[in-house]
Amino acid sequence: MRVCLGGTFDLLHKGHKALIDRAFEIAEGGEVWIGLSDGELARSKGVVSSYDERRRRLERYLRERGYGNYRIVPIYDRYGLTLEEDFDVIVVSEETFRVAKEINRLRKAKGLKEMRIEMIKMVLAEDGKPISSSRIRKGEIDEEGKHPR
Repeated sequence: MRVCLGGTFDLLHKGHKALIDRAFEIAEGGEVWIGLSDGELARSKGVVSSYDERRRRLERYLRERGYGNYRIVPIYDRYGLTLEEDFDVIVVSEETFRVAKEINRLRKAKGLKEMRIEMIKMVLAEDGKPISSSRIRKGEIDEEGKHPR
């Protein structure tokens, strides 16, 4: 099974980890492709860390979890390689679900098979609001969703 997901992963937080973990669960030993935002796409998200730094962070997490059989590839738009490569499943959060639906419409128009869309719920911080890199940058919460002490 080939599974894909994408993101900026500027600050690798609990929500990102849930997305990644779910992709590897679904892949069941198959291949996981992680599209990592680069260029203007990353800048438009307010990214602070370089592509290489974010890639190293991702690789460290994947090693710590014992995940293998993955590829991290740069993406320059919200579609990444999903309109070119053959994937079985795309893993998304609630906030990117509509993009996955759009990708499937475009894939179908190109004669490609649609991907199963696996949506995970947003991971909430201890205050009940979603964990996000922007909230972490503002100092509202840490990468685990806890209030800084």
